[in-house]
Amino acid sequence: MIIILKPHTPDDKIQQVIDEVTRAGCTPHVSKGEFRTIIGAVGEEGQIHPAAFLTLDQVDNVVPIMRPYKLASREFHPSETIIEIGGIKIGGPNVAVIAGPCAIESEQQLLTTARAVHEAGAVMLRGGAFKPRSSPYSFQGLGEEGLKYLRAAGDELNMPVITEITDPRLVELVYKYTDVFQVGARNMQSFNLLTELGKTDKPVFLKRGMANSVKELLMSAEYVLSQGNERVILCERGIKTFEDSVRFTLDISAVPVVRENSHLPIMVDPSHAAGKRSLVNSLSLAAIAAGAAGIIVEVHPCPHEAMCDGNQQLLPEDFKTLMAQIAAVTTALGKKLQSSPAAPVPWREKPLKTKKGGGWTG
Repeated sequence: MIIILKPHTPDDKIQQVIDEVTRAGCTPHVSKGEFRTIIGAVGEEGQIHPAAFLTLDQVDNVVPIMRPYKLASREFHPSETIIEIGGIKIGGPNVAVIAGPCAIESEQQLLTTARAVHEAGAVMLRGGAFKPRSSPYSFQGLGEEGLKYLRAAGDELNMPVITEITDPRLVELVYKYTDVFQVGARNMQSFNLLTELGKTDKPVFLKRGMANSVKELLMSAEYVLSQGNERVILCERGIKTFEDSVRFTLDISAVPVVRENSHLPIMVDPSHAAGKRSLVNSLSLAAIAAGAAGIIVEVHPCPHEAMCDGNQQLLPEDFKTLMAQIAAVTTALGKKLQSSPAAPVPWREKPLKTKKGGGWTG
């Protein structure tokens, strides 16, 4: 349930409610707005009773959250969440473009791509160091060597970086290099992984599984949120249908559905949905028009030589054209296309941080 406090409730009165929620055996989650504070009480059904809080002077109302996903719901957090990463804003009126190769194949390949997408206007660099593939004989990524290349390229160009995390055992390693953890479609319901990422202090970019509903996507986000990490970005990347003219069917309706039901920002991956580069631009523009917070798109200097997913990766010149089109659509919608910040991205190698006892420790 959510406990809605009266406007301008002082901090000591807010803490009183938090303490009461904790005493009832539930986990409190605080959402502070400009005028009101909402406290979510998460626990088993029947564990806590609304009447116990309605007697408190600072409580305005107590409302049960009917949806199975509590912390991800609009009921708990009515306003849109905006996540800032190295000066880049994801969500709200902002549109951000993440670009880079599907897989990091070499230092030179990554740097060439990174410089091209940065010049064209991308604000975050993507690149896979650990690649979950359908075949165990396919290229699986460069591992930590690839992470080092990614970090170096991001630092050179003042771009936050995002890379896929595939295993709970890799969280500490990947944490040292990335600014954002990406959870791929195949791991959307890897609940042990989501729980571990929820204990960190870095954003989680969560892709929808190819055979999962929007509700299941939000329930997966709930695993991260329930551990204290409130920085979750959702991603629609296409689902399996009977249609065989594309790799996956981009469920464009997922964008407004998520925005109606959740405060979390949602982005779109047009590359995996299309499966071929000729369709990427159209799907990207449709995503922005539908209200997506941005796109994550694959770019490669020589797609025909790519070690994976070459057919769907844009050439740098094609990406430059796409950025001009996105800028036009963003302007028409009255939104703000994000650009790289002037100041360096704050990053340094540091140990894994996990949330324990209400504060980040490491």
